Amino acid sequence: MEFSNTLIKWYLQNKRDLPWRTTQDPYRVWLSEIILQQTRVAQGLPYYNAFIAAFPTVHDLANASEQSVLKLWQGLGYYSRARNLHQAAQYISSALKGEFPKSYTELLQIKGIGTYTAAAIASFCYEEAVPVVDGNVFRVLARYLGVSTDIASASAKKEFSALANELMPQKKAALFNQALMEFGALQCVPKSPNCTDCVFQSSCFALANKQVSVLPFKSKKTKVRRRYLNYMVLEDEAHKSVIQQRIGPGIWQNLYEFPFIETEEEIHLDEFIAKIIDSELINLPIQQVYLRSPLPIKHQLSHQQLCIKFWSIKVAGLLENGLEYEAIKAHPFPIVLYNFIVNDWREL
Repeated sequence: MEFSNTLIKWYLQNKRDLPWRTTQDPYRVWLSEIILQQTRVAQGLPYYNAFIAAFPTVHDLANASEQSVLKLWQGLGYYSRARNLHQAAQYISSALKGEFPKSYTELLQIKGIGTYTAAAIASFCYEEAVPVVDGNVFRVLARYLGVSTDIASASAKKEFSALANELMPQKKAALFNQALMEFGALQCVPKSPNCTDCVFQSSCFALANKQVSVLPFKSKKTKVRRRYLNYMVLEDEAHKSVIQQRIGPGIWQNLYEFPFIETEEEIHLDEFIAKIIDSELINLPIQQVYLRSPLPIKHQLSHQQLCIKFWSIKVAGLLENGLEYEAIKAHPFPIVLYNFIVNDWREL
């Protein structure tokens, strides 16, 4: 009880004023938790506000087109979150008449709601005594209790959930979960935490044993794969261009992009022109090809590093399904492509 009491007292004195903390509306709590997965609060807050403004209820989100949802999500990354959010909203709106289940176990039955999100909704909205375990919780408990379990292992979440459950006051589940997550976000941060000004300074295992920089332990990440993407920014005689939707599993599913050629390594103009001819992707006479910038744009994903080049290609005649600049810009794009469109690509 001493740990939880100290933690909750710290939280009440230091917590950030965030809109999803002033409501027990499961839709708003759910939306905030999905947005904040893999995303810092400072980055996620404007997106949360934009979604609430555009889709104030789960019915509004359900009735929206996937394209409008992806467009609003543009820049947050991990776009599968947006697609799953939309599909779950459609199920809740239709099958459940807009009513969220009121228990952790029932929430887990909704496709797209996993253990973390279900625990957050159940505890924050309904005070169910179920622990919420995220990266912040892993870090705080590993350091405070001296747990050396690899947090990347399959058994870690179950172990840390049990530890959090033991420490949780059964009648203050929401307050405890919020406090534990906030403490990890503000005080017990990943690198160089301020341990000299910590409420657990005298009882933290990691501090006493000089393991703050060691815990939590996480095994090495998967090797990052490097990919070379050469985007073809076509322009026809009507000053129109073409884009395509990325269909199927993989990065950027259902988002839009320019046609591209992927290569094993960085290539230059003569090589690129040869590949265009070999690919037969362009069925109009090519008048001019030039590189938009001499250096590739590096875009880092979780397990991939993309080396992107944008090539302008002027063609004779009219492109099939050609679009004007404003029409292209209205589609949802990966942020690296959208930044090119609005900042570096002259209006057609």
